[in-house]
Amino acid sequence: MKIICNPLNLPYRYQMRGASHPACREAADPTLLEVNGQYALFPSMTAGFHTSEDLCTWTFHVLPENLPANDYAPDGCVLNGEVQLCASHGSKNGSFYRSRDPLAAPFREIPGTFPFWDPHQFVDDDGRLYFYWGCSNAQPILGVEMDRNTMHPLGEPVPLIAGHPEQLGYERMGEDGSDENSAPWIEGAWMTKHNGRYYLQYAAPGTEFNTYADGVYESDHPLGPFVPAKSLPYSFVPDGFAQGAGHGSTLRTRDGRLFHASTMRISVNHPFERRLGLWRAGFDADGLMYCDQRYADWPMALEDAPFSPPRWMLLSHGKPVRASSGKNAACAVDENIRTWWSASGNQPGEWLEVDLQAACQLNAVQINFADEGLFLEPPCPTEGLEQGRYIERVPQHTRWLLEGSTDGKAYFVLLDKRRAETDLPHDLVVREAGVVCRFLRLTVQELPYGQKARISGLRVFGHAEGELPRLISSRATREGALDMLVTWDTEGADGVCIQWGSAPDKLYHSCLTYAPGMRRITALCEGQRVWFRVDAFNGSGITCGEVQEVEE
Repeated sequence: MKIICNPLNLPYRYQMRGASHPACREAADPTLLEVNGQYALFPSMTAGFHTSEDLCTWTFHVLPENLPANDYAPDGCVLNGEVQLCASHGSKNGSFYRSRDPLAAPFREIPGTFPFWDPHQFVDDDGRLYFYWGCSNAQPILGVEMDRNTMHPLGEPVPLIAGHPEQLGYERMGEDGSDENSAPWIEGAWMTKHNGRYYLQYAAPGTEFNTYADGVYESDHPLGPFVPAKSLPYSFVPDGFAQGAGHGSTLRTRDGRLFHASTMRISVNHPFERRLGLWRAGFDADGLMYCDQRYADWPMALEDAPFSPPRWMLLSHGKPVRASSGKNAACAVDENIRTWWSASGNQPGEWLEVDLQAACQLNAVQINFADEGLFLEPPCPTEGLEQGRYIERVPQHTRWLLEGSTDGKAYFVLLDKRRAETDLPHDLVVREAGVVCRFLRLTVQELPYGQKARISGLRVFGHAEGELPRLISSRATREGALDMLVTWDTEGADGVCIQWGSAPDKLYHSCLTYAPGMRRITALCEGQRVWFRVDAFNGSGITCGEVQEVEE
């Protein structure tokens, strides 16, 4: 199997803004393409891109020096067998860069004729090229047809999508849509064509919020007019370990399947401290576009169909934790990427141990490292760089030892990376056949820039013996036009997965939460009937609830 776990297991690179600002890792706004028989992933602010044969294992490549490295929202398309890239330029005309092979051939520049932010290039079935752009809380996303050779516009830009937070709950600003007075940022356009119809995706309300989402509008023409889809939002992860799922791209693989890549937030050291997520997507028989995010940050087999149940359950949430030193050890198992255990010192050998409280079948462990108080002096002045920051160029290492035990005395090695040449802050260890463990111990050998060991999540997945949770009751009540309050009563559950949608058989939206008994969902659409279901889970499995209509 090809197993991934969000945030994606990539070498996220450090951004340096000067010694008075903490450095942090950043990657966002992913463009996912097929290029020369491989999949290519272009994220913001990495000075490079990733390639993969299977969407599971990725290799990083540095972009040529003549391409802008410090620009947001890189976008690409394939024209006449060439890859064409561009990125955000809000203060000057944005250029385009073409290469027959991004891994080997040089890029040549095609000068642009106007500034743009958050660009997207879409090549239609007839070969015509359309260009979309926009990132604003005041202006809509625009679109125009372009000359394929000169990259000059063929006509005037057409306004396509503007914000409507009074009608679409997921567009409201703030944590859980708490700010109803500020205008949302409408940004990150991406086009997908299906059965002759055009699906224009966009992001709102802001990358630093847990509700950062992708919506989708539909039309019979690439320049509209567009109308909101009947099932919104398209991509939405408001809770769980890693939250947010906005400003993404949707890829159709060689075998016809769809995957959606988006931005996930941390936003502790800096509002733009972000990561990447990947999920299965698709269209239903009625042409509704969906993204399967029911267990959005659990291990996922890429081969499985959308909305397949997870193969392995979360075993580590809230379990007892011991550490060699430091504070907040329990934060390593609280399913919150924004909190972490910090060791007292930065010497090799600091360790963290999780007690699963019973021998379990272990199938996967995700090891998540955090950054805190990392002040780095850039090797060059940041004032002369785009976005006022420097992207690290020096290779860094993340090295550790992961061991398991059934009794807390005799330990065996699960994976030894004490001499690794990689830097993976969200590394994933998979044991598909399963290993019996009760105790998991992570010993940290080396982290980038000599940091103290900091773990935001030592997440263990597999199967525990015991009874399935009991779901006693669930209820959802509409609160105003855009919110609903979901309540439930369970026994023996670690958490629940709330699902809702525009019809009983179209529960395409979800929220996985460990909250006890109540969660407010702030992403409804005005005037739309809503159905929901609450599923309870623990380490032994899932108990599915019944589908009900939300009470008005």
